[in-house]
Order: sequence, then structure tokens, then C-alpha cells
Amino acid sequence: MATGNGAKRAALQVKRLGFTWPGAAGPVLDIPALSVAAGESVFLRGRSGSGKSTLLAAISGVIDVGADSIHIAETDLGRLSRAARDRFRGDHIGVIFQLFNLVPYLSALDNVTLPCRFSTRRRERAAAAHREGVAGEAARLLQALDLGESAVLHARATELSVGQQQRVAAARALIGAPGLVLADEPTSALDEDIKGEFIDLLLSECRAAGASLLFVSHDRSLEGHFDRSLDFSALNRAGSAAC
Repeated sequence: MATGNGAKRAALQVKRLGFTWPGAAGPVLDIPALSVAAGESVFLRGRSGSGKSTLLAAISGVIDVGADSIHIAETDLGRLSRAARDRFRGDHIGVIFQLFNLVPYLSALDNVTLPCRFSTRRRERAAAAHREGVAGEAARLLQALDLGESAVLHARATELSVGQQQRVAAARALIGAPGLVLADEPTSALDEDIKGEFIDLLLSECRAAGASLLFVSHDRSLEGHFDRSLDFSALNRAGSAAC
């Protein structure tokens, strides 16, 4: 949806965000401003240990932040209780973790549908997207990410290759069309020859869903795939060495 002046509304707006881990000598985050427009894909580059993962934890509501510092879908995360943030994340944010965080004993298909068990909003949107309901939409996403074979759909997460697990994690983040997708170094365990292919597939699905994507990585070879690239060290005045 556009604003009155024709510009796209912000899917994510960060202003004057500061965060210090308990017992730390100084802040890990000191970010005056960061925004991601609706439907935009942003590559956030930065060295390992610079605080990028802490930023994603703040944006996803995993850690407490002050009021008026993070707005997603016109909601101020800092004014929500921890339980309310958990519900909000389930409804509006898809996360691709660096280590995937799949449930090992669940099948690929069941891992993808997991967010729909906790979010009515995403369950309803996933069910409406496919004539076979949530399971059908999960299977479609996996097929779009080149995991459409029946043996793969029903294999436990522990039986999948690293590349397959990574694509399952991406499909799980995308199901139910969350407005914002956060990706934390999701290609770090992938071979060079399939990184670009995965990024293109991820971006294609985000565009189809109208989702914004904030993709965090130290691998600058990937940034040409995105609408915009930002240097985390230029954003974060804290310059912390711990994430």
C-alpha cells in the first residue's frame, strides 16, 4: 500500500534503537535509523560478530527494546508484552535462522506448516492460498524451492541434506505470507554453486507474497540480487564486537 505522496509505506521502521546486553561494557546496538519498504528486498552486509544477529533478535521481538524504536506493520514492538510480541512475530514475521532450527523428528512438510499451528492469521492465509489448504500450500512452497518429491516432503528433517534443510526453513518462513521475512546468514552452510539459485528462489517467493525481505550476510557476492544493499557498520554507531 502506498502512502499519500506515492511512496511505499515502511514494512519496518527503526529509529534510535539502542541495546546493551546485561553485564556488557557498552552497547551492541546504536542505530539512529533503518527502514525497509513494503515489498522491498534489502541486503545488510557486515562482518561476523558485529551485532547483526542482535538486530534481527530485536526486530523479531525476541529481546526487549524501548518504545518507539521498532515499528512493524504500524505496531510499536517496544509497547508489547513478551507474550504479545511472540504472537505478533508468529502472525507477521517469518525468520530463516542461520542454523535452520527445524524440529528434527518432524517431516519437511510438517516443519513448513508449523507456524500455522501457532498463528491463526497465517493458517487462514495459507489455507486460502491453495485449494488443498495449509498442507497444499506447504507442498507448493517446497516444490517452488525444488523440494517437490514425495520422498523429500515426508522425510524427517534429520534425513535431509543441509541444502534441503535450508530450503525447508525458507518455506517455513514464507508460509502464510508474513509481511516481513528476516534471514540470518542462511547461505553460510551452502555450496557456492547453489547460493545464487537459492537467493533467486527466495526473492521470487517473497515478491509473490508481497513480503519485505531483510537478508543479513557477510557474503558480498550475494548483494547484487537485492533491491538495495546497506553496510551494517555505517548504520550501527556502537561498533560492538559481540552479537
